[in-house]
Amino acid sequence: MDQVTAHKAGQKSRDFSWPFWPLLPLYPYGQRRTLRREVVKNTLWTFDQIQGIFYVVVPIRMTVVKLESGGLLVYAPVAPTPECIRLVQDLVAQHGDVKYIILPTVTGLEHKVFVGPFARRFPQAEVFVVPNQWSYPVQLPLSWLGFPRGRTHILPADSAEAPFGDEFDYTLLGPIHLGLGPFGEAAFYHRRSGSLLVTDTLVSVPDDPPEVLELDPYPLLFHAKDTAFDQPEDTPPMRRKGWHRIALFAVYFRPSALDVVTLGKTLKHALKAPDHSRQAYFGLYPFAWKAGWETSFQRLHSAGRLWVAPVLQTLILNRAPQATLAWVERVAQWPFERIIPCHLDAPLAADAHGLRQAFAFLGATDTVDAVTPVLPEADFDLLRELEANLTRRGITPPAQTRL
Repeated sequence: MDQVTAHKAGQKSRDFSWPFWPLLPLYPYGQRRTLRREVVKNTLWTFDQIQGIFYVVVPIRMTVVKLESGGLLVYAPVAPTPECIRLVQDLVAQHGDVKYIILPTVTGLEHKVFVGPFARRFPQAEVFVVPNQWSYPVQLPLSWLGFPRGRTHILPADSAEAPFGDEFDYTLLGPIHLGLGPFGEAAFYHRRSGSLLVTDTLVSVPDDPPEVLELDPYPLLFHAKDTAFDQPEDTPPMRRKGWHRIALFAVYFRPSALDVVTLGKTLKHALKAPDHSRQAYFGLYPFAWKAGWETSFQRLHSAGRLWVAPVLQTLILNRAPQATLAWVERVAQWPFERIIPCHLDAPLAADAHGLRQAFAFLGATDTVDAVTPVLPEADFDLLRELEANLTRRGITPPAQTRL
């Protein structure tokens, strides 16, 4: 490597650097690329990064909105790498300072961990967090968790009382009490762009890999393997195959189409694998996909349909079905035309009917008939086991039946 190439490589490494990754040690650890997309011209932008475990990587997303009064509002910050901050500063130069930073979740550590470091890069911004923030095993003040003292505030219950209430409506879901701590989320509606911003409640799974995953295709190709001995070529079909499997892992943890290989067999295959590098986990590949696994993905993809993530269906929202459906009805009153979740695909063309249909698993409402579940029940097996164990041990309350 010549001196110029080495300098450029070092500059790239610094540009993507996230030094606080040990706080939440998820791949890609200390190196995070950022992809900015303009969703509504001169009004709304998304910033995508990736995160995951064992190369099961999915997008994590921040949304930035231009305020009519000048300046920017940031919903759910991502890692403030030099690249990310430079991309935000490009918008600041055109549209004004970052005025407000929103933490829209109670439970999502993958969102909470970035707020303090991000806010310190914009010392003029006010930080607003949803109520009922908690920490484990000891409840600590927000300032002890890295949130800036003196400019961190709890979101008012009434959005009209927020300083950005002239441009945004929001409504709070929760708190839904789960034992260790509550679940809560704030859905924000930006009136001028007709955009609904949500955190974890809603997702949609695209057929093609999200663009941010294409920046480094290694995780896609890793999961395109059928055995530890494979070395898939970097082609669009192989990237798509890897993404389909990643999506199944990410949504179900252990889909029914997957067999987990025994430890002995995994180690035996690793010794004969063609790649023993650290990047390839030293040849370890403890997965075996059953014939017809593609059907599970197609049911999940389902032509871009809007879903409530199965983990929320099984372990969280069914603990408070009435409160959740009341929140859905409040959100459904807004005339939104797109939804921007913090994970998987975005933006999503959607309306109130699609929103209500996504929550039909909680029971029929006056406006949406109960539907036969499209997602295969067998893919929920691991989540059902987790639910039963957590409830039996008294860690989480039992699910409730909607009255």
